[in-house]
Amino acid sequence: MSFRYISVVRRGERLLQRVASRNCSSHERSLQLLSRYAGQDSVGSIVRRWTILRKNLPKGFEKFFPKQGKPPAENAARPPPPKEAPKTEPPPSSRSSGRQRESSFGQGDKKPDFNFNFGKGRSPFGDPNDPNTKMLIGLITGVGIVGLIGLYQTQYKEITYKDFVQAYLSRGNVERLEVVNKKWVRVKLLPGTQVDGSSVLWFNIGSVEAFERSLENAQLEMNIEPANFVNVIYKTETEMAAMVYSALNILLPLAVIIWLFRRSANMFQGGGRGGSRGGGGGIFGFGQSTAKIIKEDIGVKFRDVAGCEEAKVEIMEFVNFLKNPQQYIDLGAKIPKGAILTGPPGTGKTLLAKATAGEANVPFITVSGSEFLEMFVGVGPSRVRDMFATARKNAPCILFIDEIDAVGRKRGGRNFGGQSEQENTLNQLLVEMDGFNTQSGVVVLAATNRVDILDPALLRPGRFDRQIYVPSPDIKGRASIFKVHLKPLKTDVNKEELAKKMAALTPGFSGADIANVCNEAALIAARDLNTSIQMHHFEQAIERVVAGLEKKTQVLQPEEKKTVAYHEAGHAVAGWFLEHADPLLKVSIIPRGKGLGYAQYLPKEQFLYTKEQLLDRMCMTLGGRCAEQIFFNRITTGAQDDLKKVTQNAYAQVVHFGMNEKVGNLSFELPQQGELVFDKPYSEQTAQLIDQEVREIVKEAYDRTIALLTQHKSDVEKVALRLLEKEKLDKEDMVELLGKRPFAEKSTYEEFVEGTGSMEEDTTLPKGLESWNKERESSEGSPTDGDEKAKATS
Repeated sequence: MSFRYISVVRRGERLLQRVASRNCSSHERSLQLLSRYAGQDSVGSIVRRWTILRKNLPKGFEKFFPKQGKPPAENAARPPPPKEAPKTEPPPSSRSSGRQRESSFGQGDKKPDFNFNFGKGRSPFGDPNDPNTKMLIGLITGVGIVGLIGLYQTQYKEITYKDFVQAYLSRGNVERLEVVNKKWVRVKLLPGTQVDGSSVLWFNIGSVEAFERSLENAQLEMNIEPANFVNVIYKTETEMAAMVYSALNILLPLAVIIWLFRRSANMFQGGGRGGSRGGGGGIFGFGQSTAKIIKEDIGVKFRDVAGCEEAKVEIMEFVNFLKNPQQYIDLGAKIPKGAILTGPPGTGKTLLAKATAGEANVPFITVSGSEFLEMFVGVGPSRVRDMFATARKNAPCILFIDEIDAVGRKRGGRNFGGQSEQENTLNQLLVEMDGFNTQSGVVVLAATNRVDILDPALLRPGRFDRQIYVPSPDIKGRASIFKVHLKPLKTDVNKEELAKKMAALTPGFSGADIANVCNEAALIAARDLNTSIQMHHFEQAIERVVAGLEKKTQVLQPEEKKTVAYHEAGHAVAGWFLEHADPLLKVSIIPRGKGLGYAQYLPKEQFLYTKEQLLDRMCMTLGGRCAEQIFFNRITTGAQDDLKKVTQNAYAQVVHFGMNEKVGNLSFELPQQGELVFDKPYSEQTAQLIDQEVREIVKEAYDRTIALLTQHKSDVEKVALRLLEKEKLDKEDMVELLGKRPFAEKSTYEEFVEGTGSMEEDTTLPKGLESWNKERESSEGSPTDGDEKAKATS
């Protein structure tokens, strides 16, 4: 649309340039040129295009061109004026020919309508506060400026001094030269001289003296007498382009600064663009909270959450607080203000929050703890205030802060870098949760993996009244989680039995690990173009998650492969003949992940360990190193990971669990991985004693394993040779080679859950939470009222 209008204007502009560029001395000459160029092919085509634009209006522009015969909306009630015979007035003589041409190009005798009516008011631009009017004014202004600049640029044509001398000065076409502002020269040609595009010629000069000297030398070379030299006139003019450029350099930054100040003022007053939710937006809106109010269905329900029934009941109770507060108020109870979900990664803390948002039937506001931290000072506290203001407006509601440890770390005396800003944000969070300005109706939920680094003031009752620990699921919980994730999978295996079997094969797995196993099984089945997922696909998925990707293409030298086979055989045989070692499921010498081989065991669902059990685990872990020593009389670097586990086990016995007689029943906190340790909580003498006792424990386990594998040396050799032949051995192969394991072991789901009270996870809800997400009707009505309601519904 804009291109059409601009093209019409450009055609008129070219017509005027062709007429105005003729530098004629007589007025009659100008009239003749106007009559000659303003003919049917020029003005007529322009009027015809304009008429087409007025009749075929694009969609959205109808309000700017009201149709004929339809009165405006505000004058619709007035009766139409009586029709009169059309009066014909003779046009002025000076424009008679032009008017006749205009009428001849329209449809019939009707003239093109140029009546522009913008808006509802008398002003051609309507209401100045109307956004459409402002946009229209800006569009017209921009097109006008572009048109003026284009007209200004097309009138002047830049040439070089060499072109000026050769093409114009040597031919005697120059009337005079005008030096403007001592910067550039305007060339005035003799009347009647043809110039391409009817443009004004000009060229830049370095200095006036150099220009005069060059011009004089050029005319002398052309044998022009000094009396006939071209006249040079010096002028001082105001250059419009330079003025506009200078004005824009001043006005544009000033306009941007004014706009920023006005916007920041609106933000602080709560009137930011689109409405600041809390009024503390600040400049650029950085102070606005990034919290989102979940309104649409996110597709997660509480039936999708399994393996953490106790935590699920706690969350349901919070929703019931908001939906049915009278149930608790009648007993004098107060609604808890918040709860924090803690536990290992992948256990379902955020999933519980998503399920709450999907079924709470109350406004659910979610935000991440890292969103409060910015490089600008004061942004964090401002966002906290804005977030709680939004929550109070939507009360009763639930406010969920994910990864709250990003903003809730312990405060310390060292305020350097971003520490001070983080503490200010935490202080504002503490005030909003339990200060003078608190209000009821907002329940705060939070989730973190590092509850140990949170500030104690944040965890106290009154802010987070409850700490809900979400542990890794037990075998019953894993079975429930597998049932949830197996529902959408296509498999011919019985999903109930499959879930129980997989739960027994995945001890220590979190909910996220189980979801990954189910997805990997589907991917493996699809990779081989299977129509359904089989049991061996799930077993391969467990190996993929536990040990990493299988590397069949990794090349091992025969000596290395033999060493790996005996190393893994040492692990398998040592675990087979140790009472407290975990039962072996599979052993392989196919490289996976970072390892060259691996052995898969089936640990018990056990929470307490004796000293004898820990020692047996150490011996099983040292089986690979001992087998290398026995069969090759040398050791390799393949046992590095085994030695790391043995060292951690030994130090845990001495330092953490108090299982050493010389150190005594003492427990010292062990540093976390990656944590900086500046000092130890015990003396240097105690440290030396601990190191000595750890070495004794490891040496005792090593000697015991050497003796065990020496006794069963033939068994180790049989397993190693079979590994070199098949590369992978299952439990059935181990029974065939070594006989039945001499110790009782559990391997099925039924054996693991035997004696625990039930075969399935208990998912029953307390009576008070059976309708946890529904508002209950008031029980104050009379029985007759209830009977009438029952009849009405029936």
